[in-house]
Amino acid sequence: MIAIIDYGVGNLFSLGRSLSYLNVDSKVTCDAKEISAADKIILPGVGAFGDAKKKLDERGLSDLLTKEVQSGKPLLGICLGMQLLFDVSYEYGINEGLGFIKGKVCPLSDEVKNLKIPQMGWNSLKIVKENPLLKYVKEGEFVYFVHSYYAKDCTDSLIATTEYGIDVTAAVQNGNVFGTQFHPEKSGETGLKILKAFDEIC
Repeated sequence: MIAIIDYGVGNLFSLGRSLSYLNVDSKVTCDAKEISAADKIILPGVGAFGDAKKKLDERGLSDLLTKEVQSGKPLLGICLGMQLLFDVSYEYGINEGLGFIKGKVCPLSDEVKNLKIPQMGWNSLKIVKENPLLKYVKEGEFVYFVHSYYAKDCTDSLIATTEYGIDVTAAVQNGNVFGTQFHPEKSGETGLKILKAFDEIC
């Protein structure tokens, strides 16, 4: 079973429907026992980094996620959920992340000057290295992004980028921790293939 973390910020309905379409057993929950009993965890998220991290902390979920990751359980962060996996974010100040992946989250506007912020819409993937999360995905397939901040200084964990004025981090992995800046649940067949691949990760 995949536990979808419910901490008040996330597109839980679409994600649950996508997994159901794939016949993947999942449950939206913030219950520690259910999360600990799950085979895998998905951390979704939309909104502001600082508020999201505060909600995780207040519910005791930051410590629980750390424990589950240290046990070897696969974790997938999506959009803001991916950004929360990093050391720090510079969104409205300096905010400490979960620290599962080395790197920092910075404003796209620092680097991208001639394109609209947020990056919103379909962009193609450039696969940086082979990875079990992307095993069904081909170079150039399109996925759906909505974000104003992006992860950087994360070369060791980088598995895919997209071009938006600069090479933007699209997907990462560090051990049993995975992240996508884009929304697989909004990315059609390509997104379903990514969710299927995550379900198959041991």
